[in-house]
Amino acid sequence: MILYGLKSCDTCRKALKSMPDAQFRDVREDGVPQGVLESAYAALGDALLNTRSTTWRALNEAERVDTPLSLIAKHPTLMKRPLIEKDGEFFLGWSKDVQAALV
Repeated sequence: MILYGLKSCDTCRKALKSMPDAQFRDVREDGVPQGVLESAYAALGDALLNTRSTTWRALNEAERVDTPLSLIAKHPTLMKRPLIEKDGEFFLGWSKDVQAALV
């Protein structure tokens, strides 16, 4: 199981604490492999893009029209977190449903 997130994100830290065997990848330092991004986007769609983030608000209208995958590749912090990959299946966030499925 791989958890993609940020070291400074409280939700990512909670998720990682609940799943001590998960590998952690910091999206700011390591990025997200393009294949993983494409698979996650195919599974989760536009939910993968966090349009409520400060990074999103800092983008101008011309930058926002880019595809979600391109935006996340350029600005990894635009990805909703945590993104958790387990056995080829993707989970987004740390809601009760995600916790029940993984813990």
